[in-house]
Amino acid sequence: MWPPIINVMDAAARKAARSLLHDFGEVEQLQVSQKGPADFVSEADRRAEQILKFELGKARPDFSMLLEEEGFVGAETAADRWIVDPLDGTTNFLHGIPHFAISIAHIQNDQLEAGMVYDPTRDETFWATRGGGCFLNNTRLRVSARRSLNTAILATGIPFGNRSGKEEMLNAIVPVMDKTAGLRRFGAASLDLAYIAAGRFDAFWEIGLSPWDVAAGILMVREAGGLVSELNGRDDPLNGGTILAANSALFDSVGKMLREAINSGT
Repeated sequence: MWPPIINVMDAAARKAARSLLHDFGEVEQLQVSQKGPADFVSEADRRAEQILKFELGKARPDFSMLLEEEGFVGAETAADRWIVDPLDGTTNFLHGIPHFAISIAHIQNDQLEAGMVYDPTRDETFWATRGGGCFLNNTRLRVSARRSLNTAILATGIPFGNRSGKEEMLNAIVPVMDKTAGLRRFGAASLDLAYIAAGRFDAFWEIGLSPWDVAAGILMVREAGGLVSELNGRDDPLNGGTILAANSALFDSVGKMLREAINSGT
């Protein structure tokens, strides 16, 4: 039996997922049309967010919300807050790549209490509660036990377009290529963090993130036995804009490798 707060998240996420999966089928057809699918995907994102806003608000009317599209909703003095990303992996969705997720976190008095990342295409529900562990559906999760960089798989997000952080990323990738077993860029930070919690990836870092990208994932990694910080080592990955997550055996060595590489280019 799942905790009540997770049941609330799951019910809302599944309703939004039905809308997203319907739209995902449509966007695959749009790839071959003359009309660009970008506006359609933006509408799909907004539709999913409105479903989540309604369902979460109905279940917990005293909670405020931080939504990716709409921003802050509700009383600023509310002790409890939802942090919601209705479609993490929008570019994948736009291109018909089945790797995207819904991310929901619950914060109480500025402390992460619960989080869920739902992958609709695989029907995988990653969830965690503070002090209660991290799970994939009903299976308890632990981060990987790998201790050596040369056997580790790292994941990241690569800035594109006019986003900042390109030089830092290029500097960081070189030692990762030299010293690890591989680098993955899947395009959905919430799932990258869920995969750290599940032991699928061994470490993850990214620059230029927002709270809705990482809120649920931070709690999941910690509850699965991993460590999370900002890339510079400070302890506010929720609001700091950068993140480093890894198992405890690799956390320090990965952080040192990345910081030295990034600083070498400044």
